[in-house]
Order: sequence, then C-alpha cells, then structure tokens
Amino acid sequence: MLSLANLVSTVIHIYTWVVIASAIMSWLVAFSVVNMRNQFIRTIVDLLYRLTEPALRPIRRFLPNLGGVDISPVILLLGLYFIDSLLKEYLWPALIL
Repeated sequence: MLSLANLVSTVIHIYTWVVIASAIMSWLVAFSVVNMRNQFIRTIVDLLYRLTEPALRPIRRFLPNLGGVDISPVILLLGLYFIDSLLKEYLWPALIL
C-alpha cells in the first residue's frame, strides 16, 4: 500500500509540473514570444492543453470573470498540494505503523 501512496504522490508532483508548464506556455503564446506556426510548438501547446484542460475546465466554471486573468491553474495547484498533504498526513503514517 505504501508503494501505491508513493505512486499517487509522484503522479501529483508530475502533474503539478505539467500545469506549471502549461501556464508558462500560455503566457508565451499570449505575448507572442513563441511562434504558433511552428509545428513543434503547436504540438507542445496542444499536448499541454489536452493534459490540463479536463482539470481546469470545472474550476473555470466556478470562478468569476477577473478581466482576462486566469487563476484556475493556481487553484488547481493548491488543490493538488492539498491532496498530496492529505496523502502524506493520513495515509503514510498509517501504513508505516
């Protein structure tokens, strides 16, 4: 069971980095730092969008319009951190004993 808890924690950490990469890439696209006509960049942006959008879409439904500022990745990162903390606080000590 400890192996499963470690796996879930690792997946949460990897997904955290995917969300951060997606947010940074969206800023780079919005400020025209990267060229979306480049096939490699378009593939990376599409991959990050497909990985993060299913988790971000429900959060965006409940957030108010903040004038073009999207804080849904921050809310998602806080939720991931909370889930990881719960996992470490309640599941790991019970498995070690």
